[in-house]
Amino acid sequence: MGLIGLPLAGKTTVFNLLTGLKAETNDFGSGKTESRRGLAPVPDRRLDRLTELYHPRKVTPAQITVVDVPGLNRTESGGPNRFLNDVRLVDALVQVVRGYSSDLLGAASPLNDIEEMELELGLSDLDLLEKRRTRIGTSKKVTAELKQEMDLIDRLIHALENDQRLNQMDLQEDELRLIRGYQFLTLKPAVWVINLDDQTFQAGDYPDRDAINALARDKDVPVVLMAAALEEEMEELAPEDRAAFMQDLGIEQSGLARVAQAIYRKLGLLSFLTAGEDEVRAWTIAQNTSAKAAAGKIHSDIERGFIRAEVVAFSDLDHWGSMAKAKEQGHVRLEGKEYVMKDGDVVNFRFNV
Repeated sequence: MGLIGLPLAGKTTVFNLLTGLKAETNDFGSGKTESRRGLAPVPDRRLDRLTELYHPRKVTPAQITVVDVPGLNRTESGGPNRFLNDVRLVDALVQVVRGYSSDLLGAASPLNDIEEMELELGLSDLDLLEKRRTRIGTSKKVTAELKQEMDLIDRLIHALENDQRLNQMDLQEDELRLIRGYQFLTLKPAVWVINLDDQTFQAGDYPDRDAINALARDKDVPVVLMAAALEEEMEELAPEDRAAFMQDLGIEQSGLARVAQAIYRKLGLLSFLTAGEDEVRAWTIAQNTSAKAAAGKIHSDIERGFIRAEVVAFSDLDHWGSMAKAKEQGHVRLEGKEYVMKDGDVVNFRFNV
């Protein structure tokens, strides 16, 4: 996922919270303009429970690669497009929006910040489309496929000029295939993270809340509230103290967990689980993935020699406390290669190569 936002929105604090890294929060402000990357382990309480049951030597959560780019600044050489190009290859965009006021920064205007970023994303896509239209228009030979692309480009430009995200359009698979190489930013799923101070977060109210929620419904963008600075402080606490602190503040899940869930929903992803004494692990796959294809996520040999998948829903394994008891109660199933994997399936693949 690509972290984007205006300067001083708290992006680097969110980056540190997600990845556990200790990047300097004033680096970008001091003139550094290189994007940075980190891996964010996806919190999953199911892994904690499986660890209790299996006592594995290793626990491996799902991970999300996070790309943090400098805040958009029109005065920088190259302008906003230069920074946005760094996130063209990500799967989803997470905009961090300042929702708190401060003596240094003044009053928060989160709606204006969101609209400004949406405008920049749209202008960046529009720039690509107009350059492509010019290239096609000056081609010596316009094939039927180029004519089809030109017609599509005209529709995309019309949508952007009318303040519409490209992912709001009803595009067919053959049309998506035509434009996939461009990595349009408004075609990517988006999440808006409103970064609040702890008092505002606990109150659940912030400037422009109703207008932002209305815009989010219109553009089909999830909104996640986060007190990033507070959560970063909590990460320094021992696990038991952190849990008690979160309970006192009414925080049921970490900001990372809520952001990850929003991204998984928007991208149509789910996790299946494997468990044993060697390792407990979460594997990320697309919805509607077959058991055989899921086996290939672990190793190509398992997919090639697939025989059966021994499957139990995590909820059943959690309830009965062991695979043996879940089997006694009839909750462990043998599924074939066409079985469609479900979120939270705990699986043992049988294979022969």
